[in-house]
Amino acid sequence: MKLSARNVLKGKVKGIVTGAVNSEVTLVLPGGTELVSIITNVSAKTLNLKKGKKVYAVVKASNIILGVD
Repeated sequence: MKLSARNVLKGKVKGIVTGAVNSEVTLVLPGGTELVSIITNVSAKTLNLKKGKKVYAVVKASNIILGVD
């Protein structure tokens, strides 16, 4: 797999919460950091996502917005 995105993070699926339309997928990266992605249920099914499956998180963003109180 070759991608133009430079931020590719290898991890494992920790858990999946399936909603009416989307699934919230929690990944665990090496070192224990967790990352959450919201994807469609169709995508989760197509990728055959299950707890413990090895996956790649691909981050492609031109902006990251931060806020504080």
